[in-house]
Amino acid sequence: MTSDMFRLDGKVAVVTGGSRGIGKMIAAGLLGAGAQVFLSSRKEADLQDTARELSHLGDVHIVAADLGTSDGVAALATQVADRADGVQALFNNAGANWGALFESFPESAWDKVLAVNVKVPFMMTQAFQPLLKQASTPDDPSRVINTGSVDGIRSLAPGFNNFSYSASKAAVHTLTRQLAGEFAPRVLVNAIAPGLFESKMTKEILSAGEDTVAQHIPLQRIGRADDIAGIAVFLASRASSYITGTVIPVDGGLLRS
Repeated sequence: MTSDMFRLDGKVAVVTGGSRGIGKMIAAGLLGAGAQVFLSSRKEADLQDTARELSHLGDVHIVAADLGTSDGVAALATQVADRADGVQALFNNAGANWGALFESFPESAWDKVLAVNVKVPFMMTQAFQPLLKQASTPDDPSRVINTGSVDGIRSLAPGFNNFSYSASKAAVHTLTRQLAGEFAPRVLVNAIAPGLFESKMTKEILSAGEDTVAQHIPLQRIGRADDIAGIAVFLASRASSYITGTVIPVDGGLLRS
């Protein structure tokens, strides 16, 4: 019975930013637990490559969409609705970053990063609200899981100068708590706050070498794919059905160091 609590058989999940990095890690975990997964990002070729790589794990679909526009968000919701009766888990994972010196940090960095990291999750949740509520049950509500960051809790890399990113992730955490109140009890809304994982966004931080960076992490390593997959499956499964409005750090103890 305990193992069944973490199974996702028969559930439909949508993962934005799903072609690489943390989104790909999330998708692999969900597929392995039995979910049907829709991956979305802007570049169809990247999605096709990822779908081929993950297809042995389960039922994976792709939808290329530019979520920076309301039309793109609506198109994604429509295409998923055409192929699924409801959505049990929406992972708002698509994100953007920008690093520059304070003196030269541009206005466009605020516009882009806040739009992608904060506005898009809100718009996605709006668009998918009918599908989420349709799939929800009293014993196992549907889920919205936002990707935040430990950088939205405490700035961990001051030399990286990612001003708009840190601010945007703090906003994601606050938005998560607000949406949790808005949707309770039919939809649970939580956030994952990853620490250091290998991705395009962390390439510069990790350029010093994983071993060097890991010296500053209590668990002495950067995050692995299974670390993200595990928390994603937990938050999408019946095992987390009494949790909402929570931001969960997955950081190897980095915040407590």
